[in-house]
Amino acid sequence: MTVIDASPSVSQSLHHQVVIVGGGSAGVTVAAQLINRSSALDILIIEPSAEHYYQPAWTLVGAGCFAYDKTIQAEEKCIPAGVKWLQAAVESFNPEDNQLQTRSGQIVSYEVLIVCPGIQLDWQGVEGLEAALGKNGVCSNYAIGGATYTWELLNNFQGGNALFTFPATPIKCAGAPQKIMYLADDIFRRNGVRANSNLTYCTAGPKIFAIDTFVQPLMQVLKRRQISLKTKHNLQAIRPAEKEAIFAVTTDSGTTTVTLPYDILHVAPPMSAPDFIKRSPLAIAATGGWVDVHKHSLQHNRYPNVFSLGDASSLPNSKTAAAIRKQAPVLVENLFSYLSKKPLEASYNGYSCCPLITGFGKTILAEFDYSGTPEPSFPLDPTQERYSMWVLKRHILPWVYWNRMLKGKPHEGEILRQVFK
Repeated sequence: MTVIDASPSVSQSLHHQVVIVGGGSAGVTVAAQLINRSSALDILIIEPSAEHYYQPAWTLVGAGCFAYDKTIQAEEKCIPAGVKWLQAAVESFNPEDNQLQTRSGQIVSYEVLIVCPGIQLDWQGVEGLEAALGKNGVCSNYAIGGATYTWELLNNFQGGNALFTFPATPIKCAGAPQKIMYLADDIFRRNGVRANSNLTYCTAGPKIFAIDTFVQPLMQVLKRRQISLKTKHNLQAIRPAEKEAIFAVTTDSGTTTVTLPYDILHVAPPMSAPDFIKRSPLAIAATGGWVDVHKHSLQHNRYPNVFSLGDASSLPNSKTAAAIRKQAPVLVENLFSYLSKKPLEASYNGYSCCPLITGFGKTILAEFDYSGTPEPSFPLDPTQERYSMWVLKRHILPWVYWNRMLKGKPHEGEILRQVFK
């Protein structure tokens, strides 16, 4: 791995055969698969962060069963050998001339562009949230380092109202806002304060989970745990001094406002495509400003030498690292077909996966395609809570992520071996 100097004193122009915007799960995985297949490729990753996070484990950190420092590695160590890294943020795109510009003014040109900078957390979308976050009972596992405060709150809770929210926007890991709630319920029971506690899940959606197959099993979990569900409740504002959360509630007759008191408030913030994507020619406003790509080929619908995957893409499915696991090989195959001037035949079916933790030692492994049809990886009923899927989530997937996925190595067989050994 070679680090490119991004200081203003260096040349203002760079050219690379393949430029990848984003060095997270999607960018590193695709770069590794590309370089493993052809070491002759000239690949540049543009990524501003010096640290790489395994965010799927932040729910576990918030429940006190995973060390936060184990979710972090230096970005430099994650980028594959043979791939160059420009530590910079992208400001704008000029796809007509096959160029982009960084915030420091560098112009980077390319033959092929892969856009995968992730998703933007819009904390300012909830009035009072930015100022309240990380203190006085307001927490979020989506914030960098925020899960450690979640654990502090849950472990020291003496009873009261615990609210868990889900916004009215697409978010990454759509199961995470309720997973921490089930773990909180277990923690409160273990600490002897559950009888004095009220747990409520407030979702802006019309049901607890988007995929119908898994709604009934999750409703049974709520019933067993005596957790309240409030649908069509979208968090609008926080009054930290009064410890009140204000929700816009959609009803048949319109929208009303409801105020709920809290002692703990876990917030999943509104999210969107990054601003520099929204305002670029690569985006399509009709879909919320995401990178406009074909949902099966992952090729841009207007610029054939541009591809996208992961959270910033317009792919109409759940935004998870598990989805990237299936998207990456399709993109890589089609990119090589594009370079060889062959038809793009690899096709992504919308596979995504959400390991729905329903308590310590219990997980429903929700896997599904674009149509919402279950696509289980194991010969088991995917709607059932299982200890084996907890082991997969807690112990196997973190190792697979760092040691197989980010290195561009096949890992389906490794997962199967570990689960059924």
